[in-house]
Amino acid sequence: MKKIAILGLHLSYGGVERAIANQANALVDDFKVELAISYNKAPAFDIAKSVEIKYLTNYWPNRQEFMQALKHLKLIQAFKEGLKSIKILKAKKNTMIAYIKNTDADIIISTRLEITKLLNKYAPKNTITIHEEHTKPPKEQKYLQKLKKASSNISYLITVSKELKEIFTQALPHKKIIYLPNTLSYWPTKTSNLNSKELIAVGRLSKEKGFLTLIDTFKIINELDPTYHLNIIGDGKEYSKIIKRINKYNLSSKVTMHGFQNKDYINKCLANSSLYLMTSYEESFGIVLIEAASFGIPLLAFTSATGAKEIIKDNINGYLIENRNKEEYANKALDLLHNPDKLQEFGQNARSMAEEYSFSNVKLKYLDFFKNL
Repeated sequence: MKKIAILGLHLSYGGVERAIANQANALVDDFKVELAISYNKAPAFDIAKSVEIKYLTNYWPNRQEFMQALKHLKLIQAFKEGLKSIKILKAKKNTMIAYIKNTDADIIISTRLEITKLLNKYAPKNTITIHEEHTKPPKEQKYLQKLKKASSNISYLITVSKELKEIFTQALPHKKIIYLPNTLSYWPTKTSNLNSKELIAVGRLSKEKGFLTLIDTFKIINELDPTYHLNIIGDGKEYSKIIKRINKYNLSSKVTMHGFQNKDYINKCLANSSLYLMTSYEESFGIVLIEAASFGIPLLAFTSATGAKEIIKDNINGYLIENRNKEEYANKALDLLHNPDKLQEFGQNARSMAEEYSFSNVKLKYLDFFKNL
């Protein structure tokens, strides 16, 4: 049985980490699968017991502690945290290099550019090496130049969206580039009845996710029809800013900030929601859209989140809004919510679309690729 090693930073909550878990679970029946992970923290997602996990260090990043010490002018503490950070980064790099040099894996997959740089340099001869790209490149051209240099000896590039494949094919015409989508780890047997007044958004509360725009947009929805309620699930740097925006608009009784929650909690909320609202500035794929769609929930997003265009079929399973137009977004949301037949039709179409990304379907695509390497 051939061995596949998947290299990652951590297995805590995150889109890349969810993809690692799903990929390992899809491959483990046909390959020996080993995860080589830099930072030691229990997995946030279910991983099959037959998948071997090797934590390369016993560390976890201390950036938050360092920044807090600086913020409060605790200079001695900041100095200590700075030294600790250097130690952690050095251990992260050296242990990954050692693993790459000594692994007996037939296929090695890197899930981060910084790891790909090491894999490109230190991979054993005759090993098939793969770089996986999970996010749309920031400052695209600069990133593509870095990737080109970092993957000069890499055998394949895998992208999780068709858009990313097009970007990399144009930038790296001589590289073998494969599209393998993300997959759902859970398929609900019961869908939303779309009769509730609950709207939902899930994700990391960071600037690029556009949650402040979501509050602006929901303000318009609330002014036009005050019967709806918005649930936001997630945590991140923008949390306090979002709370301030909610209070500014006197929406505290209309918007619930749930904070970080586990998948069972999120699934329960999705099953009671009538519309999924995404206001991201950018998305490479948007697995959360697929998750919502699997519950039969129609979807809304701005076209700036280009990855969403692969999932949302305008006027079929949701709406795509041009130019980040908040008023149009709000009106399209209410157009669906005020038309039960259309809402049900869009929900059924969303569920049908999501089947393409079910674990069983995507698993076949993974096996077809890896068995034929």
